[in-house]
Amino acid sequence: MIQIHEVAGKVMTQLEAFHGSKPAIDTPQILIVKGMSRKKINPEDLEDVVSNVLKNLGAKKIDMVSEDATNIIGIMDENIRSKVEIQGETDVYGIYRMKQSFEAMNCHLEYSLGLIGDIALFLVIWKDRSGVGPLFVELVVSNMEA
Repeated sequence: MIQIHEVAGKVMTQLEAFHGSKPAIDTPQILIVKGMSRKKINPEDLEDVVSNVLKNLGAKKIDMVSEDATNIIGIMDENIRSKVEIQGETDVYGIYRMKQSFEAMNCHLEYSLGLIGDIALFLVIWKDRSGVGPLFVELVVSNMEA
């Protein structure tokens, strides 16, 4: 059975963001990792990069405006809230506001939600639109079963 750390390791390795990456939360139920990619990727290619990462993992891409996405994000949120106190309710639309905020700061941001068996992953990558600077990677990997 594939484990959340194995999934995270494969994603961060594909994106060349493993070295120097740091877990923000690391439990048996959920792992949140942040890092910077060494890859030189144009901002306009980020959507393809995210799609290819999911494809290479054999993950099923989940439509963000679906009941499945709402359920998965709800479980991820519960797993996070079991370790960190967060104000407010779960808000799937917060993802869209996050993207708008990054775009307002002249960054291009792409994200995707995927499922591999009982493990869900939410991958977010962003980069300055100028192409200068690193590619930032944030990854949430969560067990969907208790």
